[in-house]
Amino acid sequence: MWTWAVSEKDPEIIKEKELERKKKKEDKAREKELKRQKALEKAAKLQSEKKMVKRGGKEENPEEFLDPPTPFSEKKRISSQMAKQYSPTAVEKSWYAWWEKSGFFVADAKSSKPPFVIVLPPPNVTRALHIGHALSVAIEDMIVRWRRMSGYNTLWVPGMDHAGIATQVVVEKKIMRERKLTRHDLGREKFVSECFTMDEKSSRAVTEAFVRLNKNNLIKSFYIISFFYCKEERLVNWDCVLWTAISDIEVEHIEIKGRTLLNVPGYDKLVEFGVLTSFAYPLEGELGEIVVATTRVETMLGDTAVAIHPDDPRYNHLHGKYAIHPFNGRKLPIVCDATLVDLKFGSGAVKITPAHDQNDFEVCRGHDLESINIFTDARKINSSGGSDSQKIHIQHFTNWNEFRFQDRFLHLFWFWKIFYLAVREDVYKVFIRYLLFLGWAFERILAVGLYRGAQGNEMRLGICSRTNDVVEPLSKPQWYVNCDEMAMKGLAAVMDEEKEIEIIPRQYAADWKRWQLWWGHRVPACYVTLEDDELKEINSYKDHWVIARNEDDAQEEASRLYNGKKFHLTVLGWPDDTEDLKAFYPTSVLETGHDILFFWVARMVMLGMELGGDVPFRMVYLHPMIRDAHGRKMSKSLGNVIDPLEVISGISLEGLHKRLEEGNLDPKELTVAKEGQVKDFPNGIPECGADALRFALISYTAQSDKINLDIQRVVGYRQWCNKLWNAVRFSMSKLGDDYIPPTNVNPDDLPFSCQWILSLLNRAIFKTNAALESYKFSDAASIVYSWWQYQLCDFFYLSN
Repeated sequence: MWTWAVSEKDPEIIKEKELERKKKKEDKAREKELKRQKALEKAAKLQSEKKMVKRGGKEENPEEFLDPPTPFSEKKRISSQMAKQYSPTAVEKSWYAWWEKSGFFVADAKSSKPPFVIVLPPPNVTRALHIGHALSVAIEDMIVRWRRMSGYNTLWVPGMDHAGIATQVVVEKKIMRERKLTRHDLGREKFVSECFTMDEKSSRAVTEAFVRLNKNNLIKSFYIISFFYCKEERLVNWDCVLWTAISDIEVEHIEIKGRTLLNVPGYDKLVEFGVLTSFAYPLEGELGEIVVATTRVETMLGDTAVAIHPDDPRYNHLHGKYAIHPFNGRKLPIVCDATLVDLKFGSGAVKITPAHDQNDFEVCRGHDLESINIFTDARKINSSGGSDSQKIHIQHFTNWNEFRFQDRFLHLFWFWKIFYLAVREDVYKVFIRYLLFLGWAFERILAVGLYRGAQGNEMRLGICSRTNDVVEPLSKPQWYVNCDEMAMKGLAAVMDEEKEIEIIPRQYAADWKRWQLWWGHRVPACYVTLEDDELKEINSYKDHWVIARNEDDAQEEASRLYNGKKFHLTVLGWPDDTEDLKAFYPTSVLETGHDILFFWVARMVMLGMELGGDVPFRMVYLHPMIRDAHGRKMSKSLGNVIDPLEVISGISLEGLHKRLEEGNLDPKELTVAKEGQVKDFPNGIPECGADALRFALISYTAQSDKINLDIQRVVGYRQWCNKLWNAVRFSMSKLGDDYIPPTNVNPDDLPFSCQWILSLLNRAIFKTNAALESYKFSDAASIVYSWWQYQLCDFFYLSN
């Protein structure tokens, strides 16, 4: 008989014991949860009974915590009980229409109250708002509310968009995306009528300003330099996509380290930059040749001189001599210039192209040289790029005018390529490769034989920040304002002891002294092309310019550039002598970014004093510029641009992505932008409300000249708003439903703790007003926050 010994290590026994222990554990947890649920039910019942006792035996009605619907423009209807949680949407809605209807924003020109006026500078709105616009509005809104509560007759005049170039870029991209059309396909009249409007009052003010200056004999003809306006050729930053000049601040420079291929808008092939090409100019009188080098070989068609250093012994024998242009026979004077020419660089000789290089332009003015623009507005070779004005033709180049209408970059592609091959390769191979495409050019370039080599070279390339086009320095006829006297008045208004204008922060007053005394203003002038004109490019004939005060095109162009500078006048009715102009000019404060101190503020001061008879504002407050949390400039291509409406209302990450997809980014930029959004806003942006956003932006203003905006800080102030809400809700619960505030309160009758908190409140009010008077807005926000957070909520409520 066999006997089996059963071990406790038997797998079956172990499994059975584990199941038993697991069952006991689950029973115990179930019993514990049941007790917890009973305790919660009991507590809820007790709480309900307490509320019912407090509310006279009535059960809590959820409807009492919801604001009833408010008819449009009527005073907001408030729920009988404050909601248990703060909701920005519920709290902020339905007020504005009633405020407007009640006339709270109306300023009376006949009021006996002291005036306080702020003009909102026209924001550069291209489609959606930028968080920078919210900063301006938050600051101005705070100042206006405070002054209104302080008893001032306040006027806040909002502006309209005047960002002509930026707006046009966005509109053109939209038309191309939706209709596959360019502005040229639509034609100018249809493009303007469909996409833009012109304010009649502002247009009339532009015309009136010009007419008044003209009647006062301040605008002279082309040949006379007047006190205010003179016209001459100047180099501009030309964008061949927009067909317009752009300002220096709209040009971004990239560093090219050597031979580099880049994308240029409008070209299928990559374009090479960073190549220094050397070639020789033959000297007059069979004196040999002089070698020059350039990174823009195509501009040699517009060369008008060669510069050498006066102390260079290699060229002592060439002082006062001439080189001969090999393509048109133009005589190029050899000039001495110690500023431009570096003895140790290259051959020590520099080609001078005044119409397409700023340094060369200055040399041109100093040596009285000719300036020849060889490009059309579309970056094609014009008639001046073939032969000179005297139609000189030399052997082998009788047809050189065939360069006309060649594109700059396409021209560049083959120009030196053939030149190089003609010298270095078998002539027959060159002939076979290029004869069918450019036989005439091959014949001419082969005959010259002046190519001397090429190498990689570092250079700075100007790129338009709006279109990514390569900026072309072009010589253009410009009208300029001679601002000597006006500028001195503007400087005195800030720097004299009387200080008609105060600039805050004060360090920017020192910058005010460094502004230039010449400012460019386009005026209503037209260039007339006659049927028998041989040269059709604008400004080919200096006597074809006329003043066109009634020409629609000239008036529109003038309006775009004049309007912002007379903005403080026109919004108050100028040129008419209106009641508003009498009561509210000059205005009180200009609040804007420090980046436009020279570009707009200085011009407003000059024209305001000239046309309005006084400074346009008494104070200039310059706010910091907003960057993202990492200190980077906000850019759509980085995906870090923040729309204030999305902060107010909240938006998911998918919503942020969708906004990018609806924009004008190319696929590569879109991918980078989305990656940036995932990194910075992995959960989107929570609803913060307008009040939290305003308070956060105001608190940021202490950050010098830049704000590194972190959305989480705005979210923190949203949570603080919830704390304020609960503090008020707690107070209301202690006062009862039928509480009516007394008309007079004697502090001596109050408990000591109440006297203490009221004394701290009065001290906080005094400090807040002092901070606001000093334009220390961040300090004001900190004082308000500290009183509510630390003195009222954290101490007073907890100790009573």
